[in-house]
Amino acid sequence: MRTPDTSSLPRPWLLPSLLLAVLIGAGAAHAVYAALQIEITSGVRDPIPIAIVPFAPAPPADGGLDVAGVVQHDLEGSGRFKALPRERMPAQPTRPEAISTADWKGAGSDYVVVGRVAALEGGSLAVEFDLVNTLTGVRLATQRFTGPPGALRNAAHRVSDAIYQKILGVRGAFATRIAYVSVDGNPPAQRHQLIVADADGENPHLILESRYPIMSPAWSPDGQWLAYVSFESKLSGVYVQLVRTGERRLVSARAGINGAPAWSPDGRKLALTLGGSSGNPDIYVLDLTSQSLTRITDDPAIDTEPEWAPDGRSLYFTSDRAGSPQIYQVSASGGRPKRITFEGNYNARPRVSADGTELAMVTLDGGNYRIAVQDLASGAVRVLSHGRLDESPSFAPNGATLLYSQREGAARGSLATVSVDGLTGLRLKAAQGAVVEPAWGPFGT
Repeated sequence: MRTPDTSSLPRPWLLPSLLLAVLIGAGAAHAVYAALQIEITSGVRDPIPIAIVPFAPAPPADGGLDVAGVVQHDLEGSGRFKALPRERMPAQPTRPEAISTADWKGAGSDYVVVGRVAALEGGSLAVEFDLVNTLTGVRLATQRFTGPPGALRNAAHRVSDAIYQKILGVRGAFATRIAYVSVDGNPPAQRHQLIVADADGENPHLILESRYPIMSPAWSPDGQWLAYVSFESKLSGVYVQLVRTGERRLVSARAGINGAPAWSPDGRKLALTLGGSSGNPDIYVLDLTSQSLTRITDDPAIDTEPEWAPDGRSLYFTSDRAGSPQIYQVSASGGRPKRITFEGNYNARPRVSADGTELAMVTLDGGNYRIAVQDLASGAVRVLSHGRLDESPSFAPNGATLLYSQREGAARGSLATVSVDGLTGLRLKAAQGAVVEPAWGPFGT
């Protein structure tokens, strides 16, 4: 059987392996490629000036990690901050009482961050920081994070989260993780890897490797499991895998299509697209404990890409029952679906913000597939991305940013982010191969 070249599929709503039947060869895990490289593509017109002074180190326990550098990378990568270069800093204090606010204000910084890394008994590390407003002299935050040396980078991201929230009033999501699929090589020698990394693309870990496609990764609500589509015995199958240990379990390998898994908010069920022997896709809900299956839609149209509402009482999905792909909502117990999208003749791949107020989707805009957000109360739609083939949107857990995959012409696929106000964005590119199918994990991962 010929392996399909999924990179050439023209319709993003068919990407979650719905109509493919290929033989998968799952290989053993080994070293993965380097971390994704960040390129800031857009930012606010007047970013907040801030200085992140090098933290006092704790060698050799800290492994040489530049904690302040990680924090600066996070904040500048958000597009909302502009950090003072170290060579322009008037001093390098590590404690707030050593800060001369007039000097820092004169250097152009509205805020100064100072911090310290300390080795603790038992081998743990502590990271402590202070945030000072140079305009008022007020210390806005003092926090301390502790953990093993291997969690030092995560502690740095938590510092970034705290600063972001204190200044902007929005919870940061730098200490969360993302999952994505890396594709390298050409058929029939392609290599597909399911990878989990920090939200900035650093610290990548290989979850699964295969000679054939891996698709539709989805995080469980507690961030401990990933569901995804893989292929074995010439049939598509839905697996769930414990990220920490690699334990994996096949939960759906029914006749025909098995695709597009989505966890229920309580983590007990998966919404799936199943095709059965007839091959016509519909939405089902699988109870992971009892393996009982509930059919949600029953229509000759293609119904696919389910997404749970945050309250777990309904599902959003893509259907062409009106003649073109549009997004519908249906009760989680079944019933008559309600159409949600009306603007344009192509809207697919629904994803809902954690607070349930906004719906992200892929929309056809001027002949290009782009990421848009619809306000679920007013119905107003905003197109956020500007690419030719943008797909697979995924909300950050704070709802402030969307992660998606993009491809321009013959260029390799990369990941990108855009804020929901459309003002900031960045691109995450692999040194080789393509990266696709992103999924942003929940808080606490």
